[in-house]
Amino acid sequence: MGMLEGKRVLLGICGSIAAYKSAFIVRELVKRGAEVQVVLTPSALRFVTPLTLATLSKRPALSDLVADEERGVWNNHVDLGNGADLFLIAPASANTLAKMARGEADNLLLTTYLSATCPVFFAPAMDLDMHAHPANSDNIALLESRGNIQIPAESGELASGLSGTGRMAEPEHIVDFVENYLADRAPLQGKRVLITAGPTYEAIDPVRFIGNHSSGKMGFALAAVFAEAGAEVTLIAGPTVLKAPRGVKRVDVTSAAEMYEAVIPRYEDADIAILSAAVADYRPAKPADAKIKKKDSALTIELEPTKDILKTLGGMKKAGKVLVGFALETNDAESNARGKLASKNCDLIVLNSLRDEGAGFGHDTNKVTLIGHNKEVVLGLKTKEETARDILGHLLTELL
Repeated sequence: MGMLEGKRVLLGICGSIAAYKSAFIVRELVKRGAEVQVVLTPSALRFVTPLTLATLSKRPALSDLVADEERGVWNNHVDLGNGADLFLIAPASANTLAKMARGEADNLLLTTYLSATCPVFFAPAMDLDMHAHPANSDNIALLESRGNIQIPAESGELASGLSGTGRMAEPEHIVDFVENYLADRAPLQGKRVLITAGPTYEAIDPVRFIGNHSSGKMGFALAAVFAEAGAEVTLIAGPTVLKAPRGVKRVDVTSAAEMYEAVIPRYEDADIAILSAAVADYRPAKPADAKIKKKDSALTIELEPTKDILKTLGGMKKAGKVLVGFALETNDAESNARGKLASKNCDLIVLNSLRDEGAGFGHDTNKVTLIGHNKEVVLGLKTKEETARDILGHLLTELL
């Protein structure tokens, strides 16, 4: 999976003859799996048509702060800025760079820039004397000092007929630059991660089953966070209504047996396995072929143990692999978790308790304790995404 797979990219286009290349940037970003939203300055409309960009990006290209004045509809620059994974301004004209440096906000692109919470890249495009002017150099230096990332202009023939530095980098070079930048800062780039999530359903008959209240939210949050960190993530999911995170390969299963069959062959290629699914410990020994009819007498169902996926992986574990298990306890929590850490040959157990308010099944929050062989970390009540990030951070500092 490339670093741009599933990324939400804002592409800002300024008034420059180089704007004609923006269509090729959109095409290259889409080709590499990105979701592209184009935002243009008013002057950019003189050089490239919104229809072309909308056709390539499969989204309307935006240029006005007010989308429909009669109906009071506006293009929300805050949502645009906060909802993107990265903001790429290419071409970035000298005029827009100066306004960015001064914090001006007189068009949709600039208001979106000031609202952006993601990395911002800019690719200057202008004539060589403009590019070399101290005022422009100062603006670029100021933007870089604020954390913006410059994609340096290239040297070549310019629209003026002169030749020199100021030519916007070629579209493929721009996209390569962004992808390489992300890859260099992705701590799990090249790692393969296997995650299980959700409940399992064990059939009693064709209609009924034995299950649990797991929503899968914790496992899906882990999958999203580890994918963002550059890992190639495979998510084995029991029955859940959740959508797979962007860039994650999902495999759906229903029963504990199906989860076992999905996990075991994939473990060999995994560098990290995180088993957060709430897998049934027992299943009906003889599921009925037809619906069991209600009777006045009691119904007895014989249960048999399911295969222990975590213990099986612990027995297969080789040097260099990291195995993380989850333990949901109601009593003697820490003692049971430490026992599981040893008996299942895990590197880490993520412990939570149904006795903790806001933790366990169904919540958007969790409260866990990370139990390793040499260290224990108690985390407070957090969102499951924040908890997932803490688990990632712990693995990076303690086990990878």
